[in-house]
Amino acid sequence: MENIIVDSKEGSVFKKNWKFCVGTGRLGLALQQEYLDHLKIAKEKIGFEYIRGHGLLSDDVGIYREMKVGEEVKAFYNFTYIDRIFDAYLDIGIRPFIEFGFMPKLLASGDQTIFYWKGNVTPPNDYQKWKDLIVAVVSHFIDRYGIEEVKKWPFEVWNEPNLVNFWKDADQAEYFKLYKVTAKAVKEVHPDLQVGGPAICGGADYWISDFLNFCEREEVPVDFVSRHAYTSEPPKKVTPDYYYQDLVKNTEMLTQFKTVRELINQSAFPNLPFHITEYNTSYSPINPVHDTPLNAAYLARILSEGGDYVDSFSYWTFSDVFEEVDVPKSQFYGGFGLLALNAIPKPTFHLFSFFNQLGEEQLYRDEQVIVTRKKDGSIALIAWNEVMESGDKDERELTLSIPVTAADLFIKRQTVDENHANPWKVWKQMGRPRFPDKQSVATLKEAAHPKVSTERLETVGGMCELNLTLTKNEITLIEIQAVNDETETYFGLDDSLITSYSN
Repeated sequence: MENIIVDSKEGSVFKKNWKFCVGTGRLGLALQQEYLDHLKIAKEKIGFEYIRGHGLLSDDVGIYREMKVGEEVKAFYNFTYIDRIFDAYLDIGIRPFIEFGFMPKLLASGDQTIFYWKGNVTPPNDYQKWKDLIVAVVSHFIDRYGIEEVKKWPFEVWNEPNLVNFWKDADQAEYFKLYKVTAKAVKEVHPDLQVGGPAICGGADYWISDFLNFCEREEVPVDFVSRHAYTSEPPKKVTPDYYYQDLVKNTEMLTQFKTVRELINQSAFPNLPFHITEYNTSYSPINPVHDTPLNAAYLARILSEGGDYVDSFSYWTFSDVFEEVDVPKSQFYGGFGLLALNAIPKPTFHLFSFFNQLGEEQLYRDEQVIVTRKKDGSIALIAWNEVMESGDKDERELTLSIPVTAADLFIKRQTVDENHANPWKVWKQMGRPRFPDKQSVATLKEAAHPKVSTERLETVGGMCELNLTLTKNEITLIEIQAVNDETETYFGLDDSLITSYSN
């Protein structure tokens, strides 16, 4: 039994940097109704402020076209789809975190592509035309939404250029050239716009130092640094439907955050904001771990502590309406999303929803608990118990002593674990239907609700004493508030007169 005594002193500020941004698949998916339905749910329950995704300049969004006028070929910029997409985002109450990519086919210097939807990952065949495109796109955003709005949008140059899959030959010098042209084009439109990079994945942090040294040496604008973070081992098995990986300890992700923050601090730009524009456990879009309670319990510590090191960290992604290897082939397929197809919340969705209900003042935090106080004086805490090994008997017991001012308390507890709010388990019990009928979908939605338990508790010496047992991969949200008892205002009240009940 672990005993935790929360100090009654004034706490610190709990940084909710985890909700600044969330990831999405290619932007063209926002033309689908289910995608927008999922985004509305995520915004309502979690409150993400920004959204980042691939494919702004890819051909399915259709911005860059060319037309022959007489004997001259001219660029034609078509904003029909991107206006529809960004209008929908802003109507929902979420702003775009722009990623410039991938290369329009007519501007591409080669035919190398990524994903089934063929995002081109080669440099431009004409940097002047690329610059003109950036200027046209950014100028259009300002014309449509106003400069004060667009100044709030970060502009990130490309995605994971340190990988040969995402940038031809992972050519650093060529990426730096792309960044320089792009950043100067953005600033040419308006000097107060935010531009940054290099949006690399883990394992190549020397790129961060090289990038900042380049920006200093070449006097290239840079307003923020971006990086991605995943914590999965190399694959141990790959099948047509699934990609299996083990996970390293979740502290490794925090180490990644801290390491890059230190690199920035040691550079010529020590005060730059640092954005993790993608993170998750596995980097594969078909890894079943994403559908499990473990994924939620594992990431709880990241949400709790990540804001100590980074200005934002963007979960990849909010929805399983997502296409990289192909159109999704089953109800649960190991997708990145917080919401599965048919708007079914996964355990990790509830993790984010729970954190959204924490207070602004942090009273206590350790590796598996965070206790906060809200502005109204009520207490909200989250505890978790990630279990990396297989087996069923992996409980954790702890006692929490929390200072309170009220003598009479109402306690509400919401629980997600292997047996509650785990629709993936129910789907397996159904026989893993690839395309479940409406009745099955309704059952899965019912099974996706957290377990709710309540009690009334008297304080002892100004302390609320909670005895908790956390099951395997449980995350639990506990809310504590003073009871405003109005029982005596009910005249003639006598519960003993109800059959089967007593006072």
